[in-house]
Amino acid sequence: MGNEVIDTAVIGRHYDERSPIGDELRDGQIHMWYWYDDDDDAPLTEAVHRVSRKVTDTLGLRAGEHVLDAGCGPGATAVYLAQAYGVRVTGVTVSAFEIDKARARAAAGGVAGLVGVEYGDYAALSYADGAFDAVLALESLQNAADLGQVLRELYRVLRPGGRLTFSDFSLESDSEPARVAKFMDSLKLHRLPTMAEWLGHLRDAGFQIEEYTQCGPRVFGRKSKYLKSAMGRRDEVAEKFGEDAVAQFSQRHLGFFAPRKEQIGYVIVSARKPRT
Repeated sequence: MGNEVIDTAVIGRHYDERSPIGDELRDGQIHMWYWYDDDDDAPLTEAVHRVSRKVTDTLGLRAGEHVLDAGCGPGATAVYLAQAYGVRVTGVTVSAFEIDKARARAAAGGVAGLVGVEYGDYAALSYADGAFDAVLALESLQNAADLGQVLRELYRVLRPGGRLTFSDFSLESDSEPARVAKFMDSLKLHRLPTMAEWLGHLRDAGFQIEEYTQCGPRVFGRKSKYLKSAMGRRDEVAEKFGEDAVAQFSQRHLGFFAPRKEQIGYVIVSARKPRT
């Protein structure tokens, strides 16, 4: 239990440090981007929102359903779900910055009555069994100290027949482990599963796999497009946050860009809790 508490605190600080500038660059969505090819001229915020749509579309949401956004970030995805689908969303995060930002974003978006954001460790949720119709985990399972425990907990709070969709990084090549190790350290990852290993973890927790895709080449594989977009806004961001903050943000992300683009994949997986 002691290690879990330490890990949770470390992850909270990790996002408190990175989310403010990440929120600014990606308009409240601190997850990855999606560009079709190098000629795709979509701005970064649109490329990031493509991932939001691509991942959440697989949940098959219906108006009035209750969604758990496990690791909700600064709240843009939760607001999008409430506005687009008319669902209730409960977001949990261990970042104080993200809680404040997400609540403000829900109020500004006119969906404060549908979106609630709380401090919560997804390895030990306070919600009753079967409390949710669907669970979304956008790049949050990667930080689980005990992935099996987290998946069992998400399974518990889903109703029978409820759905889970997550997106996360995957290991595609371990030919240069030093590069991958830098990537994992920069994101505070405990593990970097292959696609097959991700599916195995879900099955071990009791889920039935329904859909999965590997879109790494259009996500991590387009990291140069992200860098170009971020650098184009460097002066603007530095004016708002200060040169020291921008320098620290850049330093913290150096390891993220260390792997070759073919080494890191990006998986989207949808699964269901059996009805019986």
